[in-house]
Amino acid sequence: MHVAVIGAGAFGAWTALHLRRLGADVTLLDAWGPGNARSSSGGETRVIRAIYGPDRVYVEMVKRAYALWDELDPSLYVDTGALWMHRGDDAYVRSSLPLLQELGFPVDQLSLADAAKRYPQISFSGVKSVYLERRAGALSARRACGVVRDAFVKAGGTYRTAQASAAVNGRTLQLEDGSKLEADHFVFACGPWLGRLFPSVIGDAIRPTRQEVFYFGTPRGSVRYQPPHLPIWIDFGERIIYGIPDVHGRGLKVADDTRGEPFDPTTGERKASEEGLARARALLAERFPEMAKAPLLASEVCQYENSPDGDLIVDRHPELNNVWLVGGGSGHGFKLSPAVGELAAARIVGGKEVPEMFRLERLRALKKTGTQFEKKN
Repeated sequence: MHVAVIGAGAFGAWTALHLRRLGADVTLLDAWGPGNARSSSGGETRVIRAIYGPDRVYVEMVKRAYALWDELDPSLYVDTGALWMHRGDDAYVRSSLPLLQELGFPVDQLSLADAAKRYPQISFSGVKSVYLERRAGALSARRACGVVRDAFVKAGGTYRTAQASAAVNGRTLQLEDGSKLEADHFVFACGPWLGRLFPSVIGDAIRPTRQEVFYFGTPRGSVRYQPPHLPIWIDFGERIIYGIPDVHGRGLKVADDTRGEPFDPTTGERKASEEGLARARALLAERFPEMAKAPLLASEVCQYENSPDGDLIVDRHPELNNVWLVGGGSGHGFKLSPAVGELAAARIVGGKEVPEMFRLERLRALKKTGTQFEKKN
């Protein structure tokens, strides 16, 4: 079986690697290369954590992803833990606890006094409850995409930098340079471009949004903002803002997880806004008083590729029997990508079913009911 995978981001590269491990002849394509600045898999770091409410599918995928990340390259992961700070209702975390305990993800509820004693660099003003997810950490995003691609090539796969269209005619894919690629199956894992490539099947069911990330300089001579002294943190208030400690000498990462404005991943300018910077600084001043006047070291503009319900898409094209669609990361998919690729490869090669929540037919049902885009925390 010859399979062409279009898109060498986290979903596409892992799918290509798993297909190769299952014995397929695989060609992997990307217009700008794995982990490039336009992709949803670019940037410095991503969070991996297991709190997903009572959703067993995702928690089991996180557990599998941990094993596959570690098998690939343990240096891609930095263990930090994750501190969940709630200004209001914490039902989402509480509903996760029985499943997390069953699957080996310990979570401690901390009193505000204990939290303040353990993390004196954090002000818990306005926080009502605190949970520490002990097994959580940061993944090196851009570097990971290259590592997966290299493992795929080492396993006998073929990688090409090329731009593909969605014009699949039988066993032939048209490339924009005028050449053609022959394959038995085609997997499109094109992140924010998936809806543009398949307007009738996906269309605006993949909605790219602009997301801003900032890196602030920490006090010199201090380890207070490095792991293990500071975990990944998530501040649940009117907006959901999270941060990653200084794991690579880049500074304290602050990112607004709230859905941003619609964004064109190809032509959009990637300069952070003054409004976004002001929100990040306001959060710093409130939550990390010592960092209130910290210098801005760097900023990034990336995008989420949102599905209406925040769930992934892993399914066969409804009209083209040899075309497969993988996407809908929705801001939380990177951590899961080893398991997503394994699931997609098993579906393509072995016919293994995927969870109903990942199938295309649910998008049609959501459209009929008028479901708006939601965040899958």
